[in-house]
Amino acid sequence: MELSDYDLKKESLSLRYRARSGEPLVKLLPEAYSLVREAGRRTIGMRHFDVQLLGGTAVFHRSIVEMQTGEGKTLTATLPMYLFALVGRGVLLATVNDYLAKRDAEWMTPIYRALGMKVGVIQTQQPQGQRRDAYAADITYGTAKEFGFDFLRDRLLLRQIRDGQHDLLGAMLDNQNGTAIANEDPVQREPFFALVDEADSILIDEASTPLIISALPTEEQKMEVECYKWAADSVSEFIEDEDYEYDHTKKTIDLTKKGRMKARNLPKPEAMDTTGLFDIYEFIKRAVKVDREFFLDQQYVVRDGEIVIVDEFTGRLGEGRKWREGIHQAVEAKQGVEITVATGQAARVTVQDYFRRFENLAGMTGTASTSRGELRKIYRTKVIPIPTNRPPQRKRLTTRVFANERSKWEAVVEEVCELHAMGRPVLIGTRTIDKSEILSQLLKERGVEHEILNANHIEEEAAIVAKAGEAARVTVSTNMAGRGTDIKLTEEIIALGGLHVICTEMHDSARIDRQLIGRCGRQGDPGTYRQYLALDDELLETAYGPKKAKKYQKPGYKSGKEYNRYQGRFKKAQNKVERKRFRDRKTMMYYEKERKKMQLAMGQDPYLDTTN
Repeated sequence: MELSDYDLKKESLSLRYRARSGEPLVKLLPEAYSLVREAGRRTIGMRHFDVQLLGGTAVFHRSIVEMQTGEGKTLTATLPMYLFALVGRGVLLATVNDYLAKRDAEWMTPIYRALGMKVGVIQTQQPQGQRRDAYAADITYGTAKEFGFDFLRDRLLLRQIRDGQHDLLGAMLDNQNGTAIANEDPVQREPFFALVDEADSILIDEASTPLIISALPTEEQKMEVECYKWAADSVSEFIEDEDYEYDHTKKTIDLTKKGRMKARNLPKPEAMDTTGLFDIYEFIKRAVKVDREFFLDQQYVVRDGEIVIVDEFTGRLGEGRKWREGIHQAVEAKQGVEITVATGQAARVTVQDYFRRFENLAGMTGTASTSRGELRKIYRTKVIPIPTNRPPQRKRLTTRVFANERSKWEAVVEEVCELHAMGRPVLIGTRTIDKSEILSQLLKERGVEHEILNANHIEEEAAIVAKAGEAARVTVSTNMAGRGTDIKLTEEIIALGGLHVICTEMHDSARIDRQLIGRCGRQGDPGTYRQYLALDDELLETAYGPKKAKKYQKPGYKSGKEYNRYQGRFKKAQNKVERKRFRDRKTMMYYEKERKKMQLAMGQDPYLDTTN
């Protein structure tokens, strides 16, 4: 006999009582998942597929589940979230941005409400009182960044209450646009269970991202503003191999004897009269590095008079993030915007370190298999591939390699024009904002109507991606288009062969390429994809250095001609860069562990700066 809605909630309350009485959650799993499945059917008309039940079970057993695009990760998450919430401890779902956190929470709330659960959502500009209520709910959705900052604010609050320095804390958090108020309790509960959506992006790509609450600035730090301006104005005076030497592999800069002399003799503002020679050299070296490596619409954009970082892995804006060691201020000086004072750190935690604190940790993503070793070593999680609900029909077309970028773009535009004339939708992925703008201009010249999706158009992201499967629709996007929004096809488009994805460059990580490819062929739909490459691609230079990379750009190579025999070289370059990134993350983790050990041995909080 089918239970009434009242009896369904009653059964849920019974499970909650058993969980809080100490009954192991693994024994409650079959009943809990059955209730969630039935609640999904009744409230939002979505009944979990068997493969989603399989994914939910793997998540419960501390795993990163690899579920292909369109297989319903959002619905799958309700299973373990509900089960862990029965215990009555902190249960968090971390995703990549505020929009997805709010959307998924609102979408799934009817399921949780039917089972007697309350849902909270953390958003960037949320007042402290609302944050406390959100964390007090049975289940809380939010971004990894906001969870981390709330953790740091709580640590600061506890220390300031202990030391009786509430006013200092209030001033410090006002300086951070924070909302903490003295004498309040911490907002977060003790870490119990965290489910990380887009786990590869958060746990690997953003693992070393430091979340920092700065200390109050000093007069000396404010004087540095003039030094940044002077260095930015003077950088054009310094010539490579004459005034400085640049290591293309390590990305380091050393001034020559002539360069140091030039730095000493250049005219300077009065504010720099007390600046030491070593510091002057460092300001110049930093300005040179920024001039060579940090470019508008690639690593950052200027928005409302501020420098906003573009995440290299997702293509989205990294709101609130700043580069360390004066790089952010040097970029501000380069662009002529207000220079923010580089202050000391009052509290700091990396994304990696934050999630390693959880007693139970799991994740979901469409691409994790290639990183299973790293996830196991760093987070002690398994990677479990989940089969698709329907057999995939995605087809790979022959990769095309051209002598230079110009020839590649011309070939991409030709293919787009052909498919556009057929009425097939096309999604084109680029690595950077400026490349997406270049391709957009080429398509305009050919009269091809299209939508463009990058960090300059983030407000329209969901609407643009959702329509990307319509007839004759052409969408140009940075790699942000792979995350969080389904592309649905009509019967007409399915008959034409489905969505076609064009990958215009290889990314530093194969997982990002797979995310873009995964936009076609979802839920058994047909789809095709093709990779385009050029022998002057920066990936080869990143992997092998400029000298070795140039040997693939021989004068005899003709524009328009294909050199497909070199495609294996790109894959090797990508693998090399991935291994280097992995070593960097392992090194970072090692030093973080050693630093924490030392501070704990001294009786200090490893997340707080003891000088503040």
